[in-house]
Amino acid sequence: MLQDLDAAICAALPEAAVLTAPSAPVRADWATDLLQRLYGLSGTLKPLTGERDANFLLEPSDGGARRMLKLSHPDEDPLVADFQTQALLHVATTDAGLPVQRLLPDRHGAPSVQIEDAEGRTRVARVFSYLEGLPMPQAPRSAAQRLSVARMLARLDLALLGLRHAAGARELPWDIQRADRVRPLLVHVADPARRALVEAALDGFERRAKPRLATLRRQPIHNDFNLYNLLVDPDATDRVSGILDFGDMVEGPLVDDLAVAASYQIDETSDALATIAPFAAAYHAVSPLQEAETALLLDLVRARLVMVVAISGWRAARQPDNAAYLMRNNAISWARLAACAALTPDQVQSAIHAACRTSTLEPLHD
Repeated sequence: MLQDLDAAICAALPEAAVLTAPSAPVRADWATDLLQRLYGLSGTLKPLTGERDANFLLEPSDGGARRMLKLSHPDEDPLVADFQTQALLHVATTDAGLPVQRLLPDRHGAPSVQIEDAEGRTRVARVFSYLEGLPMPQAPRSAAQRLSVARMLARLDLALLGLRHAAGARELPWDIQRADRVRPLLVHVADPARRALVEAALDGFERRAKPRLATLRRQPIHNDFNLYNLLVDPDATDRVSGILDFGDMVEGPLVDDLAVAASYQIDETSDALATIAPFAAAYHAVSPLQEAETALLLDLVRARLVMVVAISGWRAARQPDNAAYLMRNNAISWARLAACAALTPDQVQSAIHAACRTSTLEPLHD
């Protein structure tokens, strides 16, 4: 029964196939040999978590800076990994102060290497600097921290402007532009009230946002600015000190990046509008938004939250052993969806205008 359902879902959402692929770990001793052979690095390797890739933390034997070894999933097109690689190289030249990982070249100066693993599967190997800091989910939340996140995202988007890559147009499962494709996954939502909540959100996306996406500014975006991909300074937790995981990058409407980030910042226990509007205003202070973008922000935020609960629920049903990791954002995403349910796009846009005025920001423009 589950197999028949998965076949129907993959037919409707073909880009989700990579999410259904089984994990492809590698042995630490094999990875240790690879590091020595390609990079001349030696030390102790510790496995790190990851959705698809095989990741290791390297503690160098010479006591030098820690590094991270990343081996892409064998089912992922190497072109996708190269998009991430080129993005990091681009950011290093356009805004060297952004706290993103830096790539360590191999013995021949290449930022990435295609290799065959012990099973003969093609993978992309890369070594990154290891960003120190406190994972944001472990830090206390605050309004100042939210504004720091918005400003950092705006800086990153400005830094990515001008990057072009063939993989940018690829269809990826976490792309808000195609949020309506997750409808088949809603079969896993048994509760009628929750089902009505996600259906209404997708209806709004299809009716108001989707027809207008092609008219918006487009560029490569991070597309996954969630709390688990951000680090803060342990001594000043309001300050973002690290940006991780460019694995879901896509070329799309610029405002999609803001919508993704805002969806994870909503205070589900209070007034959702009171977090969305200042967050957008803080972004606008660094990278000015356009009226057409703020008009669609609410529908895009809701669409992202629907994607979180739909995709995570579906994947958890297929991978029960990894359900806790896959569902880590599920409960709070449902609460955030409920907190947004009574809002209208006009309310959100008006609140953003008000937040810009009270923050003495430049007015929104077309």
